[in-house]
Amino acid sequence: MSGPEPTPGKAPEPSGVDLARVALRAAREQARARGDAAQQKKQARRGGLRSGARADGRDPMALGSAINRLITERGWETPAAVGGVMGRWPQIVGEDLAKHCVPQRYDEDERVLVVQCDSTAWATQLRLLAPALVARLNEDLGHGTVRVIKVHGPSGPTRRYGPLRAPGSTGPGDTYG
Repeated sequence: MSGPEPTPGKAPEPSGVDLARVALRAAREQARARGDAAQQKKQARRGGLRSGARADGRDPMALGSAINRLITERGWETPAAVGGVMGRWPQIVGEDLAKHCVPQRYDEDERVLVVQCDSTAWATQLRLLAPALVARLNEDLGHGTVRVIKVHGPSGPTRRYGPLRAPGSTGPGDTYG
């Protein structure tokens, strides 16, 4: 759905988006002017531009730097990297494979990536591609991050024999085993 057609020789009326952009630009300019004035006042009070005695951990930092520091301090580099791979799964394995195979979880202790496929044919295809995929993942994440890709095919429906079931039973095999 498009707006009204502009008539020749007449300027189109600004839309809501254009008006919002103009208002945002004006607000940014006003904030910048207020910030410059406040900075000049501070410098005049301090007698020039200078910082504290030295930088320490309490100083403000950019959000990205703070997150990277937290990941490093907690030892979350590998899980964060694998999480990034799960977000970039279609770019790593290709669009066709990504439509049918989805990464489920990563076991850091065993270095196993578990992938669920929607059909046995795609599970077989992924099992054949697994060694090359492990090599590609280790190039991105670092050598030895992923040792094995465990492929799960589609899960079938749960079997229920008869209309009634006893609570907690697993079927006829639960009494023999």
